[in-house]
Amino acid sequence: MRVAILVSGRGSNMAALIDAAKEPGFPAEIVAVISNRPTAGALDIAAGAGIATAVVDHKKFPSREAFDEALDAELRGHRPDIICMAGFMRLLTPGFISKWEGRMLNIHPALLPSFKGLDTHARALEAGVRLHGCTVHLVTAEMDAGPIVAQAAAPVLDGDDEAALAARVLKAEHKLYVHALKAWADGRARLAGDRVVWDRAVEAPEALIWP
Repeated sequence: MRVAILVSGRGSNMAALIDAAKEPGFPAEIVAVISNRPTAGALDIAAGAGIATAVVDHKKFPSREAFDEALDAELRGHRPDIICMAGFMRLLTPGFISKWEGRMLNIHPALLPSFKGLDTHARALEAGVRLHGCTVHLVTAEMDAGPIVAQAAAPVLDGDDEAALAARVLKAEHKLYVHALKAWADGRARLAGDRVVWDRAVEAPEALIWP
């Protein structure tokens, strides 16, 4: 499977996917990394790994629709089978999503459907939850509401601040995204109706992950 990754920042989840894709037998190849921010650190990491990079700067477009049209054109030039959003800080229009629906994965730093949107770690601490984590889901027109592919749990410890909790969840994110992309690319996870089903039991990485 050919994979394009959309990024906006430093790209730590992207880097985890790139490293995993280098392993023999991994069922996906990272063919492009595209950012809406010219200064995104992820671009340098991807270029250093020999992966094609591109910038579609959202600030240069008069509307979300115009930006999405340019992003769609750039993506199609790389012929991806799967798009992975890895810290891509743009809300895509329903028109764009309809073209790629069922082929777009996103990782969100919370156990959806809890804590959709931004500032998830601060909100988890404020709510007093004892278990936090991250979710890989399919992208739909409703933000952070697409079918869940897999989740990883991370404990909230006494004395945690936002930075400490974020760092713990990020370690889980790196493992979870690799786990989910591998399963999606080789067909072990697939969409059935409005839910993702797994064809058989798989070994989870070193995190509290289901399935």
